[in-house]
Amino acid sequence: MTRPAPAHRPLNRLISLLSGWESATRTSSPEKTAALALRWAELPAAARTPAQLLGRAAVGCEGTHGVFPRCNLTCSPCYHSADANKVTVDGGHTVREVKRQMALLRTRRGPRAHAQLIGGEVTLLDPDAHAEALLAMRAAGREPMSMTHGDFDPDYLEALVSAPDGSLRLPRVSFAAHFDSLMRGRRGAVRPRSEAELNGHRRAFVAMFEDLRARKGLRSYLAHNMTVTADNLPEVGRVAREVSRMGYQMMSFQPAALVGDDRRWPADGRGIGIDDVWAELEAGLGQRLPCEAVQFGDPRCNRTAIGVMADTTWVPLLDPSSPRDLAARDLYLSRYGGLSLDASRPGLIAATLVRAFLRRPWHAAPALGWALRVVRRAGGPVRVARCLTRGEISALTLVVHAFMDADVVAAAQQATAAGVTAEEPNVRAAQERLAACSYHMAHPDTGELVPACVQHSVLDPDENKRLAVLLSMPRQRPGIGSSGSASLSQSEQVLEPGATALGQPATGNPEVVARVQRPRAAREGASRLSDPHGGTGVPSILPRSHGRDRSAAGAVEPPPAAAGQHAEGPSGARARELIAQVRDCCLPEPVVPGRVGMGDAGEVPGA
Repeated sequence: MTRPAPAHRPLNRLISLLSGWESATRTSSPEKTAALALRWAELPAAARTPAQLLGRAAVGCEGTHGVFPRCNLTCSPCYHSADANKVTVDGGHTVREVKRQMALLRTRRGPRAHAQLIGGEVTLLDPDAHAEALLAMRAAGREPMSMTHGDFDPDYLEALVSAPDGSLRLPRVSFAAHFDSLMRGRRGAVRPRSEAELNGHRRAFVAMFEDLRARKGLRSYLAHNMTVTADNLPEVGRVAREVSRMGYQMMSFQPAALVGDDRRWPADGRGIGIDDVWAELEAGLGQRLPCEAVQFGDPRCNRTAIGVMADTTWVPLLDPSSPRDLAARDLYLSRYGGLSLDASRPGLIAATLVRAFLRRPWHAAPALGWALRVVRRAGGPVRVARCLTRGEISALTLVVHAFMDADVVAAAQQATAAGVTAEEPNVRAAQERLAACSYHMAHPDTGELVPACVQHSVLDPDENKRLAVLLSMPRQRPGIGSSGSASLSQSEQVLEPGATALGQPATGNPEVVARVQRPRAAREGASRLSDPHGGTGVPSILPRSHGRDRSAAGAVEPPPAAAGQHAEGPSGARARELIAQVRDCCLPEPVVPGRVGMGDAGEVPGA
């Protein structure tokens, strides 16, 4: 006979639930407060301004390194070193390294931060490995963002976010897609001659996420990245104007720096600065973009304007010329900077804010006053209400990130390591900027957090040489003309317990090797069957029969929905139509064996 459950068990569960909510909705936690205080203390005195967000509301951005350096497009310039593409993509290596790096960041930077899953092209990862890496980042308290060139199919995105039963294993995702005319190899825009040629691709990228939101309820945060040189600087304003209406929540522009593979550096060299790009943004949007109210790190590195789009008008959330806006900002940073607002849990955000105002109801008045000023800047309550009913209100943050040239960073890092201040002005300025850096990468073997400029300028070359051995390319690739059996690289083996991914060679486990080899061979073979150039061009994670065939034979229809799957709705059909229009407008140009980004590293197009 089954004994009845004790009467106190439901009460215990209720107490546990309430305790969890109490902890999750605190305005701060001792750990978060300590992490912010340490971050503030690390900043140089010149960076501790009233507008500074580091150490007051954020610990800074984080990024991965050495987890998947390979890419299948060619960019000029590219921050990767010349050896970055001499590796194969290994999901197991990626997940192991992500977990190690996130663990150190969790220890050093506290319970909450934004982190980028960055390296080469993230969608070369198997969807399951990609998802596992994102979940590992979330488990470490990070809000992850996948960095991509955007040239992947809707099937990949759906496989990434979906569990085997069709439900969402990732209810919310963040992606930053890089689009600019300096990139070569994109399907449908192999060698673009203007930024305008890429607008269809930019829209199609957003359409993939809108389709999954309509069909499955997927929530997303989308950023648009663009590298700027003298060649495309005059087009920045037009890009900003057009992209601001496409559905991205952030536009980020990066003036080209002389870092990475020097064969891809622009012929005009140095010269494009943060002021040049900002002036083009203001001209394109037809208004001043106030950025003085907030500061991330050093203003020579980052310039940020936080706002919303109301129809076709960008509206700043903070006006640096308004004393009341600045007072509201200061109140937030002094009292609520430690809030941990998890964007993946909107209900928790609402509960946290309600609890905060219940504790200090007198703070509601300045918050309401700030909100009313934003409404007035947007054109008044009638216009805002009209925009809301039409779905024409959306967040849009404008950012320029100015990275530094490799030679200056190397000299600055050397001087800092020696404990001296450089006499040369550019090197001394680089030391100051590195000390206030807002973007770091973790090195678990040494316990260091390294500024991204140091990682790419100083550490990447040697790290990528080690990865070229650890993740060596297979000598025989499966597909047409082969037996279909692959020669396994070291990367397709599993590390013995205790081996560090970047420090020791891998040793094989036969069962896992067989499991890795089968899907890899299937994917490579399917990709070659649909590639008119024998599989040496842009690789695809999913078989082309799941998307569209770019061969002269014509299009391959997507398979019918299997039992338990959602049939494609009108929004899905529209997304595929957009993607078809921009990707099938031209066949890829013949691939030159050895081109960087199209296979093994080698000759650079146009070099």
